[in-house]
Amino acid sequence: MKKIWLWAFGWILVFTGLTNAQEKEKFQPKINWNVKAQFWLRFSELNEGSLVNNELTGSYTDLSMRRLRIPVSSQITPKVFVYSIFGGNNYNINDKDFRIRVLDLYVEYAFHKSFEVGIGKSGWQGLNRWNVRSNTSLMGLDSPLFTLNTVGINDDIGRMFGVWFKGQFDKFDYRLTLNRPFLVTKAPNGRVDFANNKPRIRVSTYFKYQFFDHESNKSAYHVGTYLQSKKVFHLGAGYQFQHRAMSDGDATLSTTNFFDMRHWAVDSFLNLPLSNKGAITAYLGYYDYDFGNNYIRNIGANNPTSAGGSDFNGPGVAFPMIGSGTTWYMQFGYAFPKMNVFKQELVIQPNIAVQSSNWDALQDQMTVYDYTVNFLMDGKHARKISLGYQYRPIFDTNTLEQKDHKGMAIIQLQFSLK
Repeated sequence: MKKIWLWAFGWILVFTGLTNAQEKEKFQPKINWNVKAQFWLRFSELNEGSLVNNELTGSYTDLSMRRLRIPVSSQITPKVFVYSIFGGNNYNINDKDFRIRVLDLYVEYAFHKSFEVGIGKSGWQGLNRWNVRSNTSLMGLDSPLFTLNTVGINDDIGRMFGVWFKGQFDKFDYRLTLNRPFLVTKAPNGRVDFANNKPRIRVSTYFKYQFFDHESNKSAYHVGTYLQSKKVFHLGAGYQFQHRAMSDGDATLSTTNFFDMRHWAVDSFLNLPLSNKGAITAYLGYYDYDFGNNYIRNIGANNPTSAGGSDFNGPGVAFPMIGSGTTWYMQFGYAFPKMNVFKQELVIQPNIAVQSSNWDALQDQMTVYDYTVNFLMDGKHARKISLGYQYRPIFDTNTLEQKDHKGMAIIQLQFSLK
């Protein structure tokens, strides 16, 4: 039996090699690459007790690079696609070591449009539209980070090693992913947190039904807004599960309790060009997160400091972004018809995003507002200036009730070579 399997496997390799050789004779691969970056000039009201280099600071102005992306890809044959992204996030005053890392590196094989298989390190995940999205085509100033529900703990900016299956047939689009999370080495201490055990496979899926134009599934990353270029409306649903992902103590102790991570979500997305040559972009999603009893995590995007903090929010610009509980998330924006300003074609797109979460660990609803106005040169994301303001709640350490609000104002410059 073993010899039969080896013989069969050998013929598969020979057949695949011959097929690829024939494909390469007819097909000329092309390498596509780009360089993209987002710079932030920001004024932040810091959370109470925040320290910048051990100095008590109430507000702070800084300049940083929010994201750097260098994508390189190639359709090697009509069926084999290779994709990579180099770059990083949050190049600010906290880290002068300018490191460029491998974020994505994977290969995909297309058996058919309805069935493709990929393997490698990637952002391919299920659950919802926004846990994998194109950061350069965002409508809001920043992405809804709560959808990256394990970001920076057992993943790499949402990326993991894994295998995925995807496809499109008729109006349906699906993805099913099997990822192996990275190791967690720090043990929880009494409160539910990510377990320092052997990481189990994370299974996630996302299905959507597309009513109008079909979106490409070539990349894992969903487009934030198509402006006036595409008519899109879809309904989606997804699920995410990891066995024994959470615990309330050291995984080596017999007294430690373990908890499965179970999430589900439903959402809808609309991009509608109008007869006046304007366009509406809208999103509505409902998320149910279960990390275990009263899990909660404070996160501050591109945080200027991680020291100090006397409120429950912690230091800098952090707030209770992720936890066990439910969330409504909404985006709405209007792109005005293309206009000519100082001999420059321009599309102006004001928009608002709201995250309203009922976290089990807090006494009050946690609601964050993000207001943004995009100025897109030539109506494209390649050259874009955005003005944004985030209005976040502050929670008391003892009562876990909301006691205040603070703000963060940002001017973002985004460029792309192509």
